[in-house]
Order: sequence, then structure tokens, then C-alpha cells
Amino acid sequence: MPIATVNPASGETLKTFDALGAEEIESRIASAAHAFRRYRLTGFDERARLLNRAADLLEQDAPEIARTMTTEMGKPVAAARAEALKCAKAMRWYAERAEELLADEHPSAADVRDAGAARASVHYRPLGVVLAVMPWNFPLWQVVRFAAPALMAGNVGLLKHASNVPQTALYLEDLFARAGFPAGCFQTLLVGSSAIENILRDPRVAAVTLTGSEPAGRSVAAIASDEVKKSVLELGGSDPYVVMPSADIERAARTAVTARVQNNGQSCIAAKRFIVHEDVYDGFAERFTAGMRDLTVGDPMDETTDVGPLSSERGRADLERLVDDALSRGAIALCGGQRPKEHERGWYYAPTVLAGVTASMRIHREETFGPVATLYRVSGLDEAVALANDTPFGLSSNVWTRDEEDVRRFVRDLEAGGVFFNGMTASHPALPFGGVKRSGYGRELSAHGIREFCNITTVWHGAEPDDGS
Repeated sequence: MPIATVNPASGETLKTFDALGAEEIESRIASAAHAFRRYRLTGFDERARLLNRAADLLEQDAPEIARTMTTEMGKPVAAARAEALKCAKAMRWYAERAEELLADEHPSAADVRDAGAARASVHYRPLGVVLAVMPWNFPLWQVVRFAAPALMAGNVGLLKHASNVPQTALYLEDLFARAGFPAGCFQTLLVGSSAIENILRDPRVAAVTLTGSEPAGRSVAAIASDEVKKSVLELGGSDPYVVMPSADIERAARTAVTARVQNNGQSCIAAKRFIVHEDVYDGFAERFTAGMRDLTVGDPMDETTDVGPLSSERGRADLERLVDDALSRGAIALCGGQRPKEHERGWYYAPTVLAGVTASMRIHREETFGPVATLYRVSGLDEAVALANDTPFGLSSNVWTRDEEDVRRFVRDLEAGGVFFNGMTASHPALPFGGVKRSGYGRELSAHGIREFCNITTVWHGAEPDDGS
């Protein structure tokens, strides 16, 4: 795949970039390793000062970088600005809290004595150079939620971003440089996916984090495992959105629309499978379908646009194949199900609701990366849980209910990294983010995220000998 900015609203190639050669890659890895030797010795106050400065700059740059993101991958420009501001907020969150989150821990006096020590403690030390392989769908947020905690922990970063967002990738390198981070602390590598293996196998690279597809995750995890290096994976999702009889149906249907089409439907944590109790199915389906049908599809630079184009022609083709397969096997399109006729240029797809989906259809098992929802009717809680778990993925989940017994059962039984009640899944620096099953392993954000790339070091001091013995 060429490294290029291709406007998904028009299909026009705006700018292309040459991939780094072997000598340039070597130079950047060497620079990162050199930077780490010095940067790891800085204090939390200095790291926080630099990260807060980066947050200030990002807020100032938000209108401009939002337009760059929209040009490169098609998200509505209002959402792109919100993404930039969310990144600045996360930077400040870690700048303020990293020292506390990574404070030395001290076991109880009784445990220290039982361990045969005079004193003992646990320390969090940085690992070194971390390679980040990041996707295009949230081209700032996915990077910052790795970079902010990693830099505050004393690590340095190498970013291999998606090949369709090169200008956003280069902006991030420039942002951290302008903020005053030492040279080599955060660098962008404009390389293709074929270069990842050699970079990850380099002994100066300590760990890797990847957000992306399951095949990409499998490949990177295999290399990291072979090299015995730490890896964190955030892969796909096919999140259930369960609506039970006690739910506020109006709110549930209204929120469902946003939950499905956020980022033009191209989000791992977007709700994709809508599982509705038969007692409220008809009312929910009517409201949800009407809401999807009423969305404004159009130019992502227009502030009034709800849904822009998909990021690539291939992405739209993949989505079309899933929908066409479902329709050919008996599913019914309550709305959408095709390209919007008014948008002949660009990679647009109409917001779609499919009913009558069965296990024989590919869309039942595969992730839909676009504004397409599948709608299911269930007879009770047990069936809802079974259907929600009937997926290879386990990233997050949404449940609408006001019944406390429902809450207890869904928390206990849903196979997912998160359960969001009476709202839609969202990420926040204070809350750990990640999944189970084929959605990956490890966690981003919160204390869990900043500790992923730390050497958790036990320090043990033996008791001094008794001079009288």
C-alpha cells in the first residue's frame, strides 16, 4: 500500500511520500535508543512540563490538524476537532497523575518480615524503546493514548502509523519536538508493513503495541513472542448493544444511532449487533431505523454532516460484500443497503439496518467497519447473553436496562473488556481499555495502561547481622 494522502470524499491522491530506507530506519532506531538512556533519568516534573506543553500546542492546532485528519481518512471535521481536544485532555491527565500511578509500593511490615527482609519495595521502571503500530480510524487518539503514558513512564516511542494518514503521523512527531521533548523521544517511521518485522526484531526495541486488524495482530504478536518482547494488542470488535424491557426505549434508540455511526461506523468499539428483547423490539426497531435513515451523509468538511465516506475504496468493497451476502441469504434492509445515489464520487455507503440476520451469514461473525447495523430479536436474558457472546471478539458491550438483576447477570456473564449500561461505549484516561478473545490482550489507559510498558522491579534488603551474635 503506498504511503499517501488520498481524500476519501473524492478519491483524489493529494500527496505521496517515499518510504524510509534501511539507513534512515537504522538512524532513527539509534536515535531512539540514545534518547532513552538520557530521558529515563528525567523526573516526573520535567516529563509533565513537556507533555503539558504538547497539550497546549495541540489545542492551538486543533482546527488545522482536524482538517488534515478529515482530508486523510474522512471523519466529519467536527468529530476530528473533538478528537484533538480529547488527546490534549489525556495528555494532561497523565501529566498530572503519572507520578502517583507509578509511585513505589511498600508491602506491609508483616509481609516484609515474612520475606526475610529488613525492607522491601516495588518500583516501576521504563522498558525502553516502544514500537507503536497504529491504525487510521482515530489517527491522533490511538497514538496519544499510547504515547502519553509511555512518555510519562520514561519510555520513548517509534510510530509506524497507517499508510493512509502520513501527514497526521508527521504532525505528531513535530508536535512532540515543538513541545521540547529531547531529540529521538518520539519519531514517526514512514514505512510499509513489510518493514515492521525487522524493526521489532532489533534488540534496541523493547516492546510493541498494536491497534488494528486481527491478522496484523497475529503477525506482530508472533514476532514479539519469538523475540520474547512485551506486546499489547487492541484488535477488532463486534460489540453487542442489548436492549431489555425495562430500558428507556427513546434514549436507547437515539443513542444507538450515534453508537453505530460514530467515526462513520469505523470504530472497534462502535456498537454493531443490536440485540433487542421481543417485548420492546418493534418500538426500538422503528425508532432506530428512522434515526439511521435521517442521518445526513455528505462532505465531511461540512459542519452539518453526520456520516462521511469510508476511509478507502477497499473498505467500502469489504462492507458491501458483507451486506450483499446477508441480503442474498434472506436478511432484510430496513434502510440503506447500498451506495447513496447522490454521492457518485468518494467512498460513501448509506447508513444501513439489517433485520433477519442468521448464523449462516458472514455478517453474523465478521466485524462490520462502516455504518451498518444488524438487528436481532431475543426472548429473554439468557438468549441475549448467549447471542452477545456468540462472536470471536470481546472488546466492549452496551446494555440498556433498569433492572438490577439484569445488571448483575450481564456484568457476570458478558465476555468483554467493558460493560456500559444505559449509554454507549467510550474511552477515558481514567478507565482501562482493552478486550478478550480475538479482541486482543493487555490494557491501554488508566494505571493499567501506564504500567504495561514498565519493568515492575522488586527491591529486597536483607536484615543487617546482629552484632551480638
